[in-house]
Amino acid sequence: METKKLYRSDTNKVFAGICGGLGEYFEVDPIIIRLFWMLIVVLSGVFPGIIAYILALFIVPKRIAAH
Repeated sequence: METKKLYRSDTNKVFAGICGGLGEYFEVDPIIIRLFWMLIVVLSGVFPGIIAYILALFIVPKRIAAH
């Protein structure tokens, strides 16, 4: 069984590919992830949600395409 790994998406991204990568990892439409993330950002008072996204930008690795 192959283990799944979380990467930032190169193909399905709006800003940095975090939500696209989460969508690919959980096999969910990334639009649902983005809407859920926006809900969290608005309900948390904006600042914590933005900080979490920036942290994810540095923690989640970018997929390196094999040529």
